[in-house]
Amino acid sequence: FRMSLHWFNPPVYVRTDRPGIRFGVSHVEGASEQLLKWTKRGPKWKQAVETCMAAMEGDVPPQDARKAFEAAAKEESMFLPPA
Repeated sequence: FRMSLHWFNPPVYVRTDRPGIRFGVSHVEGASEQLLKWTKRGPKWKQAVETCMAAMEGDVPPQDARKAFEAAAKEESMFLPPA
């Protein structure tokens, strides 16, 4: 059983652990996965995790999770502008 992904648009681009490699996140599940890899976890990180969980439960729209994820990425210096 595989649950369907909660897509959002446009993707949010973040740094990866490989220099020069960017990663485009375009669904809530991917955003959650990225959040859990980050070592710095500020207030926006916590809010993004909670919003992603709510989006996966269907309680908030995926766009809300996208906004929260982008804010967390900026807070943690993981955000990259689209190429």
